[in-house]
Amino acid sequence: MATGRSAGQVGLRSPQRRRRTLSDIVDVGLPFDPVLAFAAIALTACSCLAIAGATTGNAFVVRQVAYGIVGLGVAAVVSRIDYARWQAIRWPLYAFMIGSILAVAFLGQKVNGSTLSINLGFFSFQASELGKVLVVVVAASFIVGRRTAVHSWTTTFGVLALAGVPGALTADFGTSLVYGAIALAVLLIGGTPGRHLAIIGTIATIVIVGALGVLPAAGVNVLKGYQADRITAFLSPNANHRVEPGQTDPRYQLKQAKAAIGSGQKTGRGDEATQQTLGYLPEQQTDFIFASAGERYGFVGAAAILSLFALIMWRGLRILSTARDFYGAVLAAGILAMLLFQVLVNAGMNVGIMPITGIPLPLVSYGGSSVLSTYLAIGLLQAIYAQGRAAARRGPTVDRTD
Repeated sequence: MATGRSAGQVGLRSPQRRRRTLSDIVDVGLPFDPVLAFAAIALTACSCLAIAGATTGNAFVVRQVAYGIVGLGVAAVVSRIDYARWQAIRWPLYAFMIGSILAVAFLGQKVNGSTLSINLGFFSFQASELGKVLVVVVAASFIVGRRTAVHSWTTTFGVLALAGVPGALTADFGTSLVYGAIALAVLLIGGTPGRHLAIIGTIATIVIVGALGVLPAAGVNVLKGYQADRITAFLSPNANHRVEPGQTDPRYQLKQAKAAIGSGQKTGRGDEATQQTLGYLPEQQTDFIFASAGERYGFVGAAAILSLFALIMWRGLRILSTARDFYGAVLAAGILAMLLFQVLVNAGMNVGIMPITGIPLPLVSYGGSSVLSTYLAIGLLQAIYAQGRAAARRGPTVDRTD
């Protein structure tokens, strides 16, 4: 006679849950894209050569090599992890990003009038650089989670808010622009209606014109004088600009950068490069590293750097098109937009056709936060590639939305 427990269950223990190990998270047997890896490593090598020519001593080069080695390790680990796991912890990642940006604002050191990083002794942590990658992860996760409501303004505003909050908190206007580019790419690939994007573009144009033209003419300054001049200097390089104490005339930066690139001609001036070695070119190892490389190695060197970026874009588009699921495609699109926007703006401001915004050239400009964050993005692209190849081997499956 049964006594509340079936006979088949008598004496049976409930199965114990197996403890997860590191091998359950990191799969070292996954494939990787060798072309993408080569392009990233080659850009790091170009960076070291350009920094060596732009600076005296070996300190900057040694640190950049160290950043590159650590970055490669970060990319290698991230590439072995299923990128869907980042989607599951998107809100803790977002909270960490906002908290770190606020920490920099309150505890960071002020450089050239802006507080952008916290000095950790051996490393200056710039939260806004890491935030670029985290914004991609969170925004892509958000729009994928609302696939059935992608045509709603609520979804569009949600993506814009996720990118807009850290963009408003950071003291770097250039980084804020990168966040905006990421949001637009995620919305575009995520399936946002064209009318939403058109309205957003119209509003953005009105805001920019108002902040840089209409409001200052009416006596209302949204940006500081030197900030507005840095942004608009490329439109009128021969006009008179305000120069505040402690700030550099933006026309000077443009003229020296263009002079450096122009003097490099076809093959560069080599050790005879003077714009950088004599200190005429400002920020020659960071913002204007492209002009520095152009003077020393000429058109050949500049073209090599841009060709390597083109290689990354090509492989990135290939990875996007063969992604395992919708989340992988949107994630890859956000990363490509982040990289492409930075390359276009940095190279453009070095040749005088884009505003000076302080956006670094990924993997080439000196800086630990930028290098490590870019390698983190490369690792995510490799993870999307690896999971896509693995899914292709298994054959058609139901599309994952998680």
